[in-house]
Amino acid sequence: MTEPQFHGQAGVRIAGTGLGLPEGRLTNSDLEKIMDTSDEWILQRTGIRERRKADPNCESQVSMATKALDAALADAGMKGSDLDLVINGSCSSDSTVPSGACRIAANVGATPAGAFDLVAACSSFVYALNVADTMVRSGRAKTVGVIGCEFLTRMMDYNDRRVSILFGDGAGAAVVTADEDTRRGCLWQMTEGDGRDWEKLYRPMDESQIPEWDRENPIRPGFVRMSGQDIYRFAVTKFGEVIASGLEATALKSEDISQFLCHQSNIRILQKAMERNDIPDEKLRINIDRYGNTSAASVPIILHELRSEGKLAAGDLAMFVAFGAGLTWAANVWRV
Repeated sequence: MTEPQFHGQAGVRIAGTGLGLPEGRLTNSDLEKIMDTSDEWILQRTGIRERRKADPNCESQVSMATKALDAALADAGMKGSDLDLVINGSCSSDSTVPSGACRIAANVGATPAGAFDLVAACSSFVYALNVADTMVRSGRAKTVGVIGCEFLTRMMDYNDRRVSILFGDGAGAAVVTADEDTRRGCLWQMTEGDGRDWEKLYRPMDESQIPEWDRENPIRPGFVRMSGQDIYRFAVTKFGEVIASGLEATALKSEDISQFLCHQSNIRILQKAMERNDIPDEKLRINIDRYGNTSAASVPIILHELRSEGKLAAGDLAMFVAFGAGLTWAANVWRV
């Protein structure tokens, strides 16, 4: 195996990870009671059995993200004051003014760290991880808190089963920091998008934001709309392309990668990715059955699970892959 070299000023280490998951659960059986669907129908098409559901009376995007970042800091043996930057990857922030990141940074004691929200839908965490790696490698930051957190159930119209069965709530976070070993961190990264297909997956806030062709859609304004077949085709194609690009650019093979950390969109999309790239079951974690599609949170949740189970050790190679509304996609090959 010929290993790629990154000639940066510093290496980048994942120092800690953490979760911020709501206790509430929304099972397929629960959905059977409020819409025309069944556990069998959902499971067969998506692989989902249940998803986490935050309580809007006592939980928020900021509270879940804060919990995840606090846990990641504890795992890293650090304090909020050690952070130079906080990036909140989300498409469901509680507000835009102020940003969720500013409130999260204040909650963990990261003042006066820089803080901003990064909105790239399901790609947000991997986008943010790429930004954090670049900032640390360049010497512009030493330690960065990177969060993927979504409160999506409040954006679902449960009168329509096509979209609302998919999504759940939750948060994951990572603390990345400079390391003397320059081989650690991103060996290759991709951060891309194509806004020409924005109408395939979007959330109109009022009638003026709905294109003419979608005016008869029964999903109400304020809730997520998706062209399922179009997104499925995009995801299946893009998954294969991105993984192939990463392996080619780094002169690596699938067997060189210890773990593929892939966005949990749909069980069939994940299975197609495994088949097309000869990825064995043990190298691509699937947890969509327990969490549903948590958008930006899905990859950091997987990252925390793998690290907690000792399946990502120092020196291992990992590939992060995500795609989402925008349309957006992002990936990297990372030496842990």
